[in-house]
Amino acid sequence: MTRILVITEVNEMPLYNQVKQMREEKGISQTELGKLCGVSRQTVSSIERGDYHPSIVLAIKIAHIFDKQVEELFWLEDEENEKL
Repeated sequence: MTRILVITEVNEMPLYNQVKQMREEKGISQTELGKLCGVSRQTVSSIERGDYHPSIVLAIKIAHIFDKQVEELFWLEDEENEKL
């Protein structure tokens, strides 16, 4: 038996992050962070603006660079602006 899941409505939640704040506190450029993570400066910029959601592997790399847990750098909020 095969089950098929049909999604009729998608409630997208924005992914918030504090990559820019952590990067600036550490005193490194977007280019430097990109090199440490193996991505371009443009990718770092897109993540910081919230235009691009990193893969879990990239999120872990970024968290490791800042000596943080992934959940400290990236989070979702519900409708009441509570972190999930």
